Amino acid sequence: MKKIFKEKTALFSIVLFIIMIISMIVAVGIGPVSIDFIDVWKVILYKLGFKIAGIAHLENNIERIVWYLRLPRVILSAIVGSGLAIAGVSIQSFTKNPLSDPYILGISSGASTGAVAAVLTGVFNIFGIFAMPMGAFIGSLVAITFVYTLSRTKEGILPIRLILTGLAVSSIFSAFTNYLIYSSNNESGIRNAVFWMMGGLSGSKWIYIPVPLVVLIISIIVLFSLSNGLNTMLIGEQTAIVLGINIKFIRSIVVLLCALLTGTLVAISGSIGFVGLIVPHITRNFVGSDHRKVIPISSLLGALLIIWADVVARVIVSPEELPIGIVTALTGGPFFIWLLKCNRYSFGSE
Repeated sequence: MKKIFKEKTALFSIVLFIIMIISMIVAVGIGPVSIDFIDVWKVILYKLGFKIAGIAHLENNIERIVWYLRLPRVILSAIVGSGLAIAGVSIQSFTKNPLSDPYILGISSGASTGAVAAVLTGVFNIFGIFAMPMGAFIGSLVAITFVYTLSRTKEGILPIRLILTGLAVSSIFSAFTNYLIYSSNNESGIRNAVFWMMGGLSGSKWIYIPVPLVVLIISIIVLFSLSNGLNTMLIGEQTAIVLGINIKFIRSIVVLLCALLTGTLVAISGSIGFVGLIVPHITRNFVGSDHRKVIPISSLLGALLIIWADVVARVIVSPEELPIGIVTALTGGPFFIWLLKCNRYSFGSE
């Protein structure tokens, strides 16, 4: 079966894409208010300008739930899952460390500090409904700047230095975040901040979609174009140099792109763990370590994972909802252990 996936990766990608689209439509219909699969299609096609018979008989609240509440949320789920997965692929390839994930750069901690500051102090209220996302994005940019500046050497950005710097910066921002929560008397704000820190897509709006979608598309295109270089770097730096690969350039592009992508996604969704760690491993287990295969497959599997994790988060304690980070940790941790026990592959092998 794995041999088929490796040889028929294009077909595998098409099948996964079709499954993703069907999953998105099904996910829109699942929630405290159940909506028929056909009705979801009717609303979407009607809003896209098609003449749909029977649309007038649908209740107005069904149309609002589908188009204004659930569909943007499901689309953002796919974007966030896809983005975190390919960010995980890129940072694992860069560091040649199978335990690396997108948050190793300290981005999550910086974003958490910015988001918590926005909620508890109102420092970013000038951005209105974008106060928390903007606070998170600004916090992530500050963290990225520190890590990138401190990890640069004459030889460029060294993987081990990047990891250690990221851990140090992450701990500093985590301390700031904990202090803000500890010193605040705003119980409602603390609850909202803690919920955001565990990851969630409640309150998703269409206006939140364009920026992360554009960043995701650009990231996929650029990383895919660097596939040969990433493949060679996994074999060894000396081999890459002999083959004429500009390691410094590729490292800089990968770090900046991963930082921008992760910072943008975390600003919208909060910290959703395990996606950037386990999805690349699942993908390599099926198609090998060729980044021309790993990048598209990981993006689709990551999207599927978060789409269904968000569905579980919405319904498991309905009418309340769990943070997605809890769902991904509870399911991702045991699954990762099972994957390691039942399957063996060498990181960087074909």
